[in-house]
Amino acid sequence: MKSVIVIVAYRPKPGKETELLDLVGNRVPILRKEGLVTDREPIIMRARDGTIIEVSEWKSQEAIAAAHKNPNVWAMWDKFSAACEFVPLKNLGEAEEMFAGFEPVAD
Repeated sequence: MKSVIVIVAYRPKPGKETELLDLVGNRVPILRKEGLVTDREPIIMRARDGTIIEVSEWKSQEAIAAAHKNPNVWAMWDKFSAACEFVPLKNLGEAEEMFAGFEPVAD
């Protein structure tokens, strides 16, 4: 089983950036506890428009599929849905640039 690197963009809903950053900071530890992601530390960054981008590593495609059936993961995603919109990377202005640069978000 090959691991899978994913990039997710979360656009915070008005007044929800702090809550979103807390959720993003806890996402990988929750997924690790469920045995779904690797030990690779995620990279968390911010786009110019305030969208939060996270790069992380799932153990496999099977782990991703298992997450969709996991009640603890669903509970986490419900909180994300209340705090943000999920947006395609192509919607970020930086995606138009040859070398897309983002602001690091401190741990």
